[in-house]
Amino acid sequence: MAVVSRTFSVEPAPDVVVAYLADFGHAEEWDPGTVRCVRVDAGPVQVGSQWHNTSKIAGISTELRYTLEQLSPTRVVHVGRNDTATSTETVDVAPDGTGSSVTYTNEVVFNGMAKAASPLAKLIFEKLAGDTVEQLTGALNKL
Repeated sequence: MAVVSRTFSVEPAPDVVVAYLADFGHAEEWDPGTVRCVRVDAGPVQVGSQWHNTSKIAGISTELRYTLEQLSPTRVVHVGRNDTATSTETVDVAPDGTGSSVTYTNEVVFNGMAKAASPLAKLIFEKLAGDTVEQLTGALNKL
């Protein structure tokens, strides 16, 4: 398992941050590993909504089906799954002055033979976390 977490501040209020992050299709704007992220169902974004995500990290491409598992005024949880891994992306949002404090946590659990990649993945995700914070902060501050 590889877990990486970062906390940072942004200008928009929590309700704006949560509404934006609930739509995982926006990952193309803020996630440096995401190449493409397309909604696979229709209707309002709500718990159960799903996206097909294509990512490329450290030269390796992967595809996951993400589901919005939790949505509240202070938390967004998307879980991506494929045969080799489960990626849980949790975002906790709290008021911070006139803006928000955001804690982004990504937990990846590898399945089967891919479990051997956990130590290397942790190092890669630690480096990627800094890039994610930079891009996510920029995207949120444009709202």
